[in-house]
Amino acid sequence: MALKQILIITVVVTGLVLAWSAVMAWLGQTVAIASLAPVLGLTVVQIIRAVRAHAPASGRRVAAVPDEEDDADR
Repeated sequence: MALKQILIITVVVTGLVLAWSAVMAWLGQTVAIASLAPVLGLTVVQIIRAVRAHAPASGRRVAAVPDEEDDADR
C-alpha cells in the first residue's frame, strides 16, 4: 500500500472517530469519550509504527563489519 493511501485512510478513520466522540459529547455521554481515549491513542501509535516500517530508510548505508573473535591467548 502506498504511503499516500495509508495517510488518507489514517485521516479518514481518525476523523470518523473524532466526529463520533464529538457527537457523544454533545449528547452528554462523557463515559463513552473516556473509554474511547485509550483506544484512539493506541490506534494512532499503531498507525505511526506501520508508516515508519514502510518508510524507506534515510541516510547512507554502511557495510556490515564482522565481529572480532575473542582470543583467550592475549
